[in-house]
Amino acid sequence: MISNHLSLVEQQRQNTESISARTAQYLASGGQIAQLQSPPRNTLLPSRSQKIDPETVLKRKPKALSWADRKALRLMADSL
Repeated sequence: MISNHLSLVEQQRQNTESISARTAQYLASGGQIAQLQSPPRNTLLPSRSQKIDPETVLKRKPKALSWADRKALRLMADSL
């Protein structure tokens, strides 16, 4: 079976030959290719703490009024 990507390889062959020719010209004129160290990797962020602050638990939003409580408050407000 013939690969569909063969035409892509052939299309890029001119670019490859051009790059290798320019590299050879650079090296022939006294140029040097330096292999440098790779840049440092980004470090991973520290994992989240499993500790729960007790003060945070106390600051939680209070429960909303139920439908029955709201109805009772409306009746009390109307009676005033």
